Amino acid sequence: MKAGTVVLLIWLIIGLIAAAQRGYFGERAPSCSGAGTIFVTIIAGPLNYVGANPKVSCH
Repeated sequence: MKAGTVVLLIWLIIGLIAAAQRGYFGERAPSCSGAGTIFVTIIAGPLNYVGANPKVSCH
């Protein structure tokens, strides 16, 4: 496995942990904005722990 792949995997796992800590997986049927917020939180990865708090709103 290449180093870049390992870094990306670790980045996404940290984002997944951040989303779980914020309680985003507790919704039974997530709305558009809920699902979007979960997605961007996972993509933001470790940035969640230095102040990033991504939110998505859908219309």
